[in-house]
Order: sequence, then C-alpha cells, then structure tokens
Amino acid sequence: MKVKFYAPSYKRPEKSITQKNYPFVKLVVRESDAEEYLKNGNDIVVCPDSAQGNVSRVKNWMLDNLYDEDTECIIFMDDDCSGIFRWDKHKKIKLLSDELLEFGEHGAILCNDWGFKLWGLNAVSDKRNWREGCPFMTLSFVGSPFHGHMRGSQIRYDEELSLKEDYDITLQHIKQYKGALRINWICYDVKQGISGSGQSGGCASYRNNTKEGEQFKRLQQKWGSKVIRKDTTSKRSVDWNPMMNVPLKGV
Repeated sequence: MKVKFYAPSYKRPEKSITQKNYPFVKLVVRESDAEEYLKNGNDIVVCPDSAQGNVSRVKNWMLDNLYDEDTECIIFMDDDCSGIFRWDKHKKIKLLSDELLEFGEHGAILCNDWGFKLWGLNAVSDKRNWREGCPFMTLSFVGSPFHGHMRGSQIRYDEELSLKEDYDITLQHIKQYKGALRINWICYDVKQGISGSGQSGGCASYRNNTKEGEQFKRLQQKWGSKVIRKDTTSKRSVDWNPMMNVPLKGV
C-alpha cells in the first residue's frame, strides 16, 4: 500500500526537526514563504497563501490536492516532531526512517482492513499511559501530530476549529465509520507551543488561553457536554485537553 507523509509548516523556515529525523516527510508551506524554506534546506510542497494561517484549512487543502492515483493513505505529521517511538517491554525506542515508512504502510493496511478512514498514535509519550493490555483503540482521541487519512473519505477538518480540530475530526470519523484506529504502542513526541512561549510559527502564532477557551466552547457546543467535557483533574486555568466520551460500546 502506497503511503505518503506530509507536515504543514507555517512561519518556521528553519530546518524542520521532523525532516531531520525523517527526510521523506515533505513540508507543506505557503507560496510566499517557499524561498525562505528552501534556503534552509527543507523539502517542500507549495500551497496557496490563502490555504495557510489556519491548520484546518491547510489540511483540507492537503486532502484535496496531495493524493495521486497510486496513493492509498496520506499521513500528516507536525513539523516539530522529535521522533516516533514504540514501546517494547516498557522501553521507549525511537523508530528509524525505514521503520517509520514500514510502520506507515502496516498502519494503513490495518486501518483499511478494519473499515476505518482515520488512524493515528498514542497522544501521550509517558509510559504510565501505555496500555499494554490494549494495543489498539477505536473510540478514543486521535491527536493531530500524526493523522493517517485513507483514500476515499469525504470528511474534512472543521475550519471553525483551528485548535481542537483533531478532537472534532476524530468524532466525525467515529460517527461516520463507527471508529477511528489508534495504535497505543506507538507514540509521538512534539512541542505544543503557545503564543509567547518562545516557539515561533505554527499554531503557537495564535494559541493562547483565551483562544483555547473559545475553541473548547465551540467544540462542546458542536458535540454536546456529555461527549466533550472538562478534565477536572487539570491544573490549568483553561482546559486544553478536554475529555472525550463516545456513547458507543468499545475501546
């Protein structure tokens, strides 16, 4: 099964951490920034300026424009991914480039065989959250730092949700296909920067507590307070990582 990897990148022309680790991942950048990205040694695909500045909008452009006739799955990664890791006997081991390519094909085949159109990885890299007895989940959150999209899905990211788009598209897929595949024994390690944190570009250019609060409310209004609710154990003043409760049987 042919799989391709892409990472949307916005106002981060320095050499991508993701490409340093996995050179086959192409950055998707707006036309007006293309020259600066190339100067820094990035391998890029150019999109219109109008598609950038909103992560949901650019990902929709990618879904509509980056499949070729042979590609069965497109995988989106963050451009600041320090690695994809597997758990082996409670040891965290980084995947090499050829291992990630092979894993991408296997994950896509598994997702297709189960009848789903979206798949991804464990969103938490701490071993305390590795569910050894539950290597796969089908009704749980699939985080945007690694989204595998199978050919043929008509589902698109909600462009009104520029921060909680991964919760929303997970729920869209579960509603449509009765599940989205999450592979628990593989995780990613990415930065989650906010405005003023020192990290430039990407969602960090507009993410702050006010924006996070607004996006949480919009997501909750869309899906209801029984499906999306605040994590009462969080110490943050604004709930960045809401609890997602799908009213279906399964894991």
